[in-house]
Formats: sequence, structure tokens, C-alpha cells
Amino acid sequence: MTDQDARSAASAASGTRADESSALARAEVLVNEGAAETMAPSRSRALAGGGLLLAGVALAAANMRPAVTSLASILGEVRDSLGATSTWASIVTSVPTLCFGVAGIGAPLLARRWGMNRVVGGSLALLTAAMIARVLGGPWALLAGTVLVCAAIAMCNVLIPVVVKESFPGRVGLATGLYTTAMAAGGATGSAITPWLNSATGNWRWSLATWTVVALAALCVWIPGTRKRPTTKAVTEVKGERRSLMRNPLAWLITFYFAMQSTIAYVVMGWLPEVFKGAGMDATSAGALLGVLLLIGVPINMVLPPLVTRTRGQSGWALLMGTLMFAGLLGLLLAPLAAPMLWAVLMGIGMSAFPLALVMISLRTRNAADTGQLSAMAQSIGYLIAASGPFLFGMLHDVTATWSVSLIAALVIVVAQTIVGMLAGRPRVI
Repeated sequence: MTDQDARSAASAASGTRADESSALARAEVLVNEGAAETMAPSRSRALAGGGLLLAGVALAAANMRPAVTSLASILGEVRDSLGATSTWASIVTSVPTLCFGVAGIGAPLLARRWGMNRVVGGSLALLTAAMIARVLGGPWALLAGTVLVCAAIAMCNVLIPVVVKESFPGRVGLATGLYTTAMAAGGATGSAITPWLNSATGNWRWSLATWTVVALAALCVWIPGTRKRPTTKAVTEVKGERRSLMRNPLAWLITFYFAMQSTIAYVVMGWLPEVFKGAGMDATSAGALLGVLLLIGVPINMVLPPLVTRTRGQSGWALLMGTLMFAGLLGLLLAPLAAPMLWAVLMGIGMSAFPLALVMISLRTRNAADTGQLSAMAQSIGYLIAASGPFLFGMLHDVTATWSVSLIAALVIVVAQTIVGMLAGRPRVI
């Protein structure tokens, strides 16, 4: 594995986590109390989703990570096979985060015009086609295909949680748990199985194309699952006084906290296999550790938000998450092969700073109008900032020919994240 292979894994970072909780946060704004929501037709809110729709939701969620984590786990080999440059690999690593940064704008607009069910179905169709198209050509075809893949995933990330809340009003917990579990399992499977598929087939194109089957299955279930259900068009107007938060210090603290924790999470999830491989670990084991890191967050993300909301302030939680992430990164820097499973577990828990950031967005606002504005500000600006993290992490490795400087830079960001999080977590509102 060359040092340039390192760029590869970072694309997983973007798609991996932005998915579940960021999508749930945007969805929460659409259906939050205090919002005046117009659904067409109105009786759709009373309908309970059936088992086929629930299966469609689970399969759609299972597609929100493997398309990017699978590429991340073997992108070094892909880049070498295509004769691509390090710059190309760096661009690929930043694509998913950029797509998630703009999805919050495009998805609601499309859903308002065409309906959520149709937009999700169209996104799954686009995902299926793009996953095939990206393995048929050269490096720029793969890059263009990855852009389309991430755009399709981003649409689903935003809209499916709204479908869950609308179609399963009496089973939101069950449906959401299934949704998040399927998402995490898909990402972990993509990163762990793809290197094995690559070794077994000896062809990275077949390895990546295999995941098209999951996307096609989701589409085949989604269409009949939503066929007899009204195509809802979410036209949400949040009532309340509209004011700019761009000059609000607390709003910027939360935005920077969101940006820094996202940067670290994307770097860790994207580059972890390459750092371990650089230390002498085989690709299969490195991919499996990434899978452990992704899976460990599932139960934590389910129980953390309720616990956080019971505390008056969240500074202590920000300190805890930052400390665990710092410890994991420090172990990765000083002795990567001494206790690799421990470092992965610590970092996996530390990445729960993401749901913590989402909870703080709600707790630091007085009403739905402010929540919507703060969520849009933190996520749009935060993801755009975070998109540069994997790129710069890889550039530092290229310049220094070592992972040490990159990891030290990540440690500095974690310290800053912790300090900002402790300030943002103090009990007050914007």
C-alpha cells in the first residue's frame, strides 16, 4: 500500500455518519412541535405504515453508507489501478461531505414539489444507476459517479426520517431504531466485506458493483411499499419571529462545535484503515476495525440523547466525548498496533459528539423557528468546513511521509472541539 493510498479511505467519513442523526435533525425541524405543517392530503398523517414500507425504510437506510465506505476501504487499490493522482483521491474524499452540506436545501424543495415518496424512490433509482456507472470508466467517471451516489444518499438522509415520523406515528421508536441500526450495519458491512470481495474476485469493479444489489432491492421494495400511499408534500412554514443568528456568539459556538466534531469523525472513519495499514496491519483487519468503530455508535446514539436532555448543561458531556476521542487518537499516534481494538472503541464512543451536537441545537433554542435556523446554520457551515478535514489530513501525510503530523493536527482539533463544546454546553439559549 503506497502513501497515496491513504487518501482513499476518507470518502467513507462523509457518508458514514452524516446520515442518520443529521437527517433526523432536519426531519425533526419539519415535524417539530410549534411548526405548522401542511401535508397533502391531510389524512396521510393518520395512516400507519405497513410492513412492506417498513422493510423499504430499512433497506433504504442500509444503502446510506456502504456506497461510500466500500469505496473508502479499497480506494488505494482503485487509485493505483486507474493510475489516478493524489489530488484526485483527495477530491474523492471530500465529495460526500460537500453533498451532505447542500442536501438540506435541495431535498425539502424537491419534496415540496414532487412528494417525499417519489423523491426517495427517484433517489434510490439514481443511487442504483450511479453505483453501476462509476465502475465502468476511468478516474473521472468514478468521481462523477460518486458525486451522484452521494447526492442520492443525501436526499434519502433528509427525507426518510420524515417518512418514518409520518407513516409510523405510533411506532416511531421502533421504526427509527430499525432505521439507524440498518444504516450503521450497512456502513460497517461495506467497510469490512469489500476488501474481502476485492481479494476474492481480484477486481475492484466487481467488488464495488456488488453493493448495487442492495440499492436495487431497496428500490424494488420501496415502489410497492409506497404505491398505495398518498405522496406527501411537506410544505412547512415555521411560525415565529425570523431573526438572523449570524451575529449571535452562542450560535457560532454551536456551529464550530458541529464543524469540528464532524471534521474529526470524517477523518477518523475515513483514514483509520489507512493509518493502521501504514503501521503494518493487513487491509482486512483494518477494515474490520472500521466496522467495529461504526457499529459501536449504534447503541450509544440511541441512549445518549435522552440522557443528555436530563442534564441542565452539556459541558460535562462535551468534555467526556472529547477526552475519549483524544485518548483514542493518542493511542493511534503512539502505539497503533499495541491495542488497536481499544483505540477503535474509544474513538467510536468519542464520535457520539455528533448526536450531542444535535441535541444542543435543540436545547440552546427557544422555539421551532430558532431551532430551524440554528440547525441550518450549524449543519450547512459545519459540513462545508468539515469537508476540508480529510483532504488536509491526507495532504499532511503526503508532505511529511508520516501519519504523525496528521494525527497531531487531529489532536489539536479535538482539544479545540472540547473547549468550544464546553462553552456551548452551558445552560442558556440564543
